[in-house]
Amino acid sequence: MEKKFNKVDFNDLDGTYIIAEIGINHNGDLQIAKKLVDGAFATGWNCVKFQKRTPDLCVPECQKNVEKETPWGKMTYLEYKHRMEFGRKEYDYLDKYCREKPIDWAASVWDLESLEFMSKYELPFIKIPSAMLTNNELVTAACKTGRPILLSTGMSTLKEIDSAAALLKKHASQYALLVCNSSYPAKLDELNLRSIPVFKKRYNCAIGYSGHEYGLDPTTVAVALGAQIVERHITLDHTMWGTDQSSSVEIQGMDKLYKQIRSVPKILGNGVKTVYESEIKVRKKLRGY
Repeated sequence: MEKKFNKVDFNDLDGTYIIAEIGINHNGDLQIAKKLVDGAFATGWNCVKFQKRTPDLCVPECQKNVEKETPWGKMTYLEYKHRMEFGRKEYDYLDKYCREKPIDWAASVWDLESLEFMSKYELPFIKIPSAMLTNNELVTAACKTGRPILLSTGMSTLKEIDSAAALLKKHASQYALLVCNSSYPAKLDELNLRSIPVFKKRYNCAIGYSGHEYGLDPTTVAVALGAQIVERHITLDHTMWGTDQSSSVEIQGMDKLYKQIRSVPKILGNGVKTVYESEIKVRKKLRGY
């Protein structure tokens, strides 16, 4: 029986909501996309996410005719972007495939046409990528779908984030912000994870973390600092072709990261100093009582 997706309640999450960002790491191949969905489901992640663009709108004019070497031959950057996009047929299939698992799926939308395209599906939330944080028209239109909005804040000033958050507060049914560095891979000394509790206080909403760094530990630290949502790019193999592959998490790493994240609440405890049962014998041996 296929799953009926509900809107994600970012204000009432049962543990950290973990998003596997497939993005364009499928390289336009539906079979690769399916394997990545399988990996996310097998390792217990909550959601897989794709990216939807209308290349003619999203690719800057200065880039459209630039030639690019690809595994499918030399082509213009615009042709390459079209080559990477899934259409209605592929998304209809993935929608059904994810429901049968079941696992949530969602997408980042990069333009109004892509938002309209994705609005046909019953998604648990709509993602606005960091690149589009200052696109007020897109942010407002996404809010008006009634779906919760997830907004990444990479490469943005506090003033820009404040402005976007004000739009979300005015128009969105519900929203959450992701602390993010938009470099691929991001440098460890530029992750600035201490901004997570700062954002919680400043914006009074659910705060998460979108990581583009090598390794897993920073993401676990982000959860310990209060990230309620985690998003990491995933891949079948770091050596696959594509700009996002090297800083993505392979399936084995996904399993490890899932276990690390789920262990954080146990490790942090409740903050109340306690003499645990396991310590009583040691206490008696070393203190005599």
